[in-house]
Amino acid sequence: MKKVITYGTFDMLHIGHVHLLRRAKALGDYLYVGISSDEFNALKNKQAYYRLEERRTIVEAIRYTDEVLVEQHWEQKRHDILQHNIDIFVMGDDWKGAFDHLSDICQVIYLPRTVGISTTKIKRDLHHER
Repeated sequence: MKKVITYGTFDMLHIGHVHLLRRAKALGDYLYVGISSDEFNALKNKQAYYRLEERRTIVEAIRYTDEVLVEQHWEQKRHDILQHNIDIFVMGDDWKGAFDHLSDICQVIYLPRTVGISTTKIKRDLHHER
């Protein structure tokens, strides 16, 4: 069985998230999705609209997701890959090169982002409508 893993905040879920999860799942048989905890987001100076448990419930409901992990810190990725015998690590290409150091334990793939959509853009667009 080929195992794939990806990570994200998955706040304000949009079509780009769904495309990423669909393409990641297509690379293997089992997809782990790591979701940044609220505390980890705070360390990254990132604020999510939805709390962790709400984001987790949403991501678990997507048919491409087989299992959700909660990410607490940057170094956890290596630990998760080794613990779950991951074959492929997937991220959007906006992270290109950032996780190449994991290529010693699994294949690292950066998938193209969905053009014209991001959580940041949605927040910005909503803010400008007010």
